Amino acid sequence: MSFVHTGILSALQFKNLCYHKFMRCFIGIDLPSSAIKEIERLQNIIKPHFTGKITESKNLHLTLKFLGEINNDTLKKVKKKLSIIKSQSLKLYLDKLGVFSKKFVKIVWVKVSNVSLQKLIDNSLADIFEKEWRFMGHITIARVKNLKNKSSFLELINKTKVNKIIFMVKEFYLKESILRKEGPIYKVMSRYKV
Repeated sequence: MSFVHTGILSALQFKNLCYHKFMRCFIGIDLPSSAIKEIERLQNIIKPHFTGKITESKNLHLTLKFLGEINNDTLKKVKKKLSIIKSQSLKLYLDKLGVFSKKFVKIVWVKVSNVSLQKLIDNSLADIFEKEWRFMGHITIARVKNLKNKSSFLELINKTKVNKIIFMVKEFYLKESILRKEGPIYKVMSRYKV
């Protein structure tokens, strides 16, 4: 009788399972205080008009590539490939406020323009991960559960102007996302200069 079919793991199966621990990872950029202050201003404008969750200031970031659940072997390959990326420092800027779907409003974001580093990362990891064909640089600022009035909320999103905060990026990070009931924790695994 097989241990797998009985729901009981053998010592070897358990050891293999532990060895192949998976981590939820992404590659991203942290934001300067000027960008965070502008996003907090925008969050305060939209907050009274929906129920849901505002992204905490400490968790605001720009995701360059979401890797998903990866094991230690893949993590080592990713770290090696990211360490050889060559780029000059980037000048990014906050652009506009928006949502992905006007029919089902779930995410509110601030667009970030001029994110050329994403394509370099995407190309360097192309033999491990699928390319992001529809990438749009954005920072998730809120997750919507319910809207008091969808049409007025969308009108508010469209008419709210984002101050064009310009900031220089000199490094990016490989981070682990540890999901908890109270909200995620982002743990820096590696740092890379551009």
